[in-house]
Amino acid sequence: MNALNQILDLKTRMGQSIIGQTEVIDRLLIGMLANGNLLIEGLPGLAKTRAVKAMARNLDADFSRIQFTPDLLPSDVTGTEVFQQTDEGGTFRFEPGPIFANIVLADEINRAPAKVQAALLEAMEERQVTVSGTTHKMEPLFIVMATQNPIEQEGTYPLPEAQMDRFLMHVQITYPPVEDEVEVIRLVRGEEIAAGKGASSEPPPTIPQDAVFAARSEIGQVHVSDAMDRYMADLVQATRTPAALSEELASWIEIGASPRASLALDKCGRAHAWMNQRDYVDPADIRAIAHDVFRHRITLSFEAQGNAKTADDVIAEILRLVALP
Repeated sequence: MNALNQILDLKTRMGQSIIGQTEVIDRLLIGMLANGNLLIEGLPGLAKTRAVKAMARNLDADFSRIQFTPDLLPSDVTGTEVFQQTDEGGTFRFEPGPIFANIVLADEINRAPAKVQAALLEAMEERQVTVSGTTHKMEPLFIVMATQNPIEQEGTYPLPEAQMDRFLMHVQITYPPVEDEVEVIRLVRGEEIAAGKGASSEPPPTIPQDAVFAARSEIGQVHVSDAMDRYMADLVQATRTPAALSEELASWIEIGASPRASLALDKCGRAHAWMNQRDYVDPADIRAIAHDVFRHRITLSFEAQGNAKTADDVIAEILRLVALP
């Protein structure tokens, strides 16, 4: 199979384990294809962890899960130097931490203090970890998928804006419709019955990593017109100078998006077009991923919060006001 068919096969397999979250599956795949890190936010029990595990299980990749807790240390994430006694004498040996994997699930990232969160920054941005002055490179396929619970306040450490900006997309998971909830009940019941009987079927071969690299190469060839470049720039500029579009919009935004937003729109837009079997980007691709790209990069004003406006409300208004190319 070619790269597109293999990625679509991966999407189908994930959909068999994750009911009613097609958009979330798309965002996970787009994040991997765009070589970026994702922040996944949702209420408890909405399959945040299950979705990431489903991707890792069906991909030929090393998977690591880090449960973030208030007592976690940076070395628990990155690894540390261990003293080892040999016949020739003592020596220090680097023991890699769980960050050294292809797909890293940082579960409930906002439960760990700032020092531990910062330990992820170099790995996320530079694809390397420095311990005791020695730099250790990550694997070519490396992505951090962090989850957080929006309703928990006690014992949590909110991510600072600068660190939030390092995530390519901020994906939100919502409750499934009732029809999908029925299918979830049946799926989990079937899994429990099969596990109780000890039944096991031969799993299909995993998708090779080469499919991801081939897909990234093809995505790099997706055509983006000058008009689409300007449209992406206009959307980002609208978050910085909202008064040019609307006084009401200006009253909602305190701080606009950084240049990383423009780059994320381009990468994710091309990946979205490629997954929809097109070799060019159109406005629908940009609008489809705009909320996920902007959601964590816009700081709302007190007036917006007082009027119960969410980041998604503001983004929807920007998409309405900025002219299409």
